Amino acid sequence: MSAVKFSLLMSLLLVAISFCCFANGLENELARTPPMGWMPFERFRCLTDCVRFPRDCISETLMKRTADLLASEGYAAAGYQYLIIDDCWMEASRDEATQELLPSSERFPSGMRFLGEYIHSLGLKFGLYHDIGEKTCMFRGPGAARHFKLDAQTFANWGVDYVKMDGCYASEAELDRGYPAFGRALNKTGRPIVYSCSWPFYKSQVGFQRAPDYSLISEHCNLWRFALDIEDSLASVTNIMSRYASIQNLLTAHSGPGRWNDPDMLVLGNFHLSYDASRLQMAIWAVLAAPLIMSNDLETVRPEIKDLLQNREIIAIDQDPLGLPGKVVLKMRNIQVWARPVRPVNDFGDNSFAVAFVNHGGLRACPLCPQTFDVLLYRLGLNSHTGYSVVDLFNKSHSLGLFKPNDKFSTRINPEGVTFYKFTVGRSY
Repeated sequence: MSAVKFSLLMSLLLVAISFCCFANGLENELARTPPMGWMPFERFRCLTDCVRFPRDCISETLMKRTADLLASEGYAAAGYQYLIIDDCWMEASRDEATQELLPSSERFPSGMRFLGEYIHSLGLKFGLYHDIGEKTCMFRGPGAARHFKLDAQTFANWGVDYVKMDGCYASEAELDRGYPAFGRALNKTGRPIVYSCSWPFYKSQVGFQRAPDYSLISEHCNLWRFALDIEDSLASVTNIMSRYASIQNLLTAHSGPGRWNDPDMLVLGNFHLSYDASRLQMAIWAVLAAPLIMSNDLETVRPEIKDLLQNREIIAIDQDPLGLPGKVVLKMRNIQVWARPVRPVNDFGDNSFAVAFVNHGGLRACPLCPQTFDVLLYRLGLNSHTGYSVVDLFNKSHSLGLFKPNDKFSTRINPEGVTFYKFTVGRSY
């Protein structure tokens, strides 16, 4: 075979391999940083009675009101761009003639294409919930089973930019076949659509034979739920933190630009998180490189919580373009230290870090007292000899100075609270 023919053959082979990988994997060049937005589920659940609860029911009215607030109250400017409608938006059955999904005619009278256009007109993006199985989880409306191609094209026709795919009413085999297949169906529409999966959470359920394969999941999904649904409580937030910490090496190995671990929604701004607990969730979600999807009533969020949600320094940590998720790096009694490598990186290849110090409370000597915690920086993995300039991420005007690896760093943490700092690495000796 001549060199020219061999070269041509190899080029065709590479094209074929590339096409095969694109066709069978998700890679859609989307979600290069964790998605940010709003979703109704934790705050508004599946409330469909618009006669008794016209303000809070899952409806076109609620979605338009929230879209307006995202745009007018600074959330969109801070990065919260997706408005994602969760379960309970659809009719109880498909269109008899076309088998297409139908939005509730009473609660979404203008239809989903109109609502998507309204959301887009505000500079936002439009997300929608679906289920991989026979029925949706809460409303028990029609799932995607046996309609992958049709439903993906329906979403594309409506201008959907993000699909949250749940996993109720599906067997283990149906989950393993369905999630990749629906991702391929989305790709084939030609519309860029972020694909959020609950695949690993359902694969972790008792009775299933195989543990989640995060290598496979990260090939087919832009983000994935790995823990229980979040609730409006500190216990729920810390339970999700514990679940992440228990498998953090597995989770961090498969996360990065275009594929993210999803610990579920931000619940600050509702009823049960204290101010300190709200700070805690915001800080840890940023360390995890988590999607920042709020679930609250933007009309009633208190000013101090709005400031947390729009804290540009913390959002910048979450959206750091390196895309390296953080881990628990130290545990001492009721104190945990979480650290995430971020930019800038100096000329020697040393990272900067975002570091969260968490006080879980319950110290026997004084369970409700703030605690002072001292640590040598090298124990946290901060080893650059150029040192680190430290700034409080909750108060960017508070600079703590320059610290070297053998220096002691001291912080005072409220019970069931957090302190959060950026350690910016020095550029040279």
